[in-house]
Amino acid sequence: MSPVMDSGTSSARRSRSGSPDPLASNAGTTLPYATRSALHLKGLVPSGVENFVVQEQRALEQLNLKSTSLEKYIFLSWLRSTNSHLFYRLVLHNLREIAPIIYTPTVGQACEEYSHIYPFLAPPNAVDGLYVPINEVENIEEIIQNYKESIKENDTPEITVITDGSRILGLGDLGMNGMGIPVGKLQLYVAAAGLNPDRCLPIVLDFGTNNRKFLDDPLYLGLR
Repeated sequence: MSPVMDSGTSSARRSRSGSPDPLASNAGTTLPYATRSALHLKGLVPSGVENFVVQEQRALEQLNLKSTSLEKYIFLSWLRSTNSHLFYRLVLHNLREIAPIIYTPTVGQACEEYSHIYPFLAPPNAVDGLYVPINEVENIEEIIQNYKESIKENDTPEITVITDGSRILGLGDLGMNGMGIPVGKLQLYVAAAGLNPDRCLPIVLDFGTNNRKFLDDPLYLGLR
């Protein structure tokens, strides 16, 4: 079945999670029946209505079923991209356990494997930052405009964290794979300082890499 677009606007540009409605994305199974009806979701989701505590219990159960830190990182990244409210509730209530997964030491491994795990960190076309390659610098205005069109009108970034992927955690030049660092830092800033996650922007400046491991990797997603 081919996807249906409305007014030429793809669902990927309606919210960062790719869902047609941010409320539905971040409430999920806690949406009351009346709201589901108003959002035309009746029959499209299971009938049970939960509270946030039960949502967190389920998410924590799934997290603990993952056997490696990298698997937990991937799970949490997907959760953040699809239900940011649940993700940050989980982080705040389990900070001691989750902080080492979304940042050091796990983020180092995640950066090294970033090109291999990238498609599994968020739904297709979900916008989670800016990738600015050096060969597109002359098109920076277009890149910024594309980002503006991908977010809600009132979600203009208030804070950015920028990396060029070099000298990350003593791992050498990670190139585009270094995006994991600004993503991880901003997650901690949101959890610790109460920043609005929708107004945080991670940016990687892709200047290429001199790391032979990535240059020889057919799955590497950055400039060579």
